[in-house]
Amino acid sequence: MPSLTFAPMNQETFAQVSEVIKSRRSTGWAKMNGQIIPNELVQEILELATWAPNHGKTEPWKFFVYTGEAMKEFGRQHAALYKANTPAEKYQEATAEKLEHNVDKASHVVIAAMTRGINDKIPVLEEIAAASAAIQNLLLGATAAGIANFWSTGGQTLQPAMKTFLGLGEHDTVLGMLFLGYTDEPAREGVRNKPAAETIIWK
Repeated sequence: MPSLTFAPMNQETFAQVSEVIKSRRSTGWAKMNGQIIPNELVQEILELATWAPNHGKTEPWKFFVYTGEAMKEFGRQHAALYKANTPAEKYQEATAEKLEHNVDKASHVVIAAMTRGINDKIPVLEEIAAASAAIQNLLLGATAAGIANFWSTGGQTLQPAMKTFLGLGEHDTVLGMLFLGYTDEPAREGVRNKPAAETIIWK
């Protein structure tokens, strides 16, 4: 059996990637400042997402991108979905207002979904994992570009009504709303609740 050889480690590249991964933070939509990201840059970041690993080359992700007036209209539609699909005794006007206006300070809102491939031999879990990896690529790309980002599953995001609204299929899954924008907030220090030694098990 031939021995395996590996290319020399590029310390500079490793350090850059490590810095991006460790510096990514969730920045809530309320802390964004309304500054607009060029669509061309958002497109580049979304293309990074499409390089995620996936089994069988199914590429099971789809991104619905809203900005400008379309994003404001989506906020109104999201609030309407909440009102139409919430029992009267549980409906809260404040929640509807929040869903309508949580887009106000963002530059773009991207709804990420797993779209089930035609190869039913590939487990659904693997398709969700691949689409989630694509989301991580997107978030890391945004971080590297100095863009604040927030992965939200609030409101109607994970409800059947949102899937219908987007025209997705029965076996597809909405994975979240990704808010992209700029912020004036200083970067926060990262915190891990568990030391690496508790979650990395060498055998």
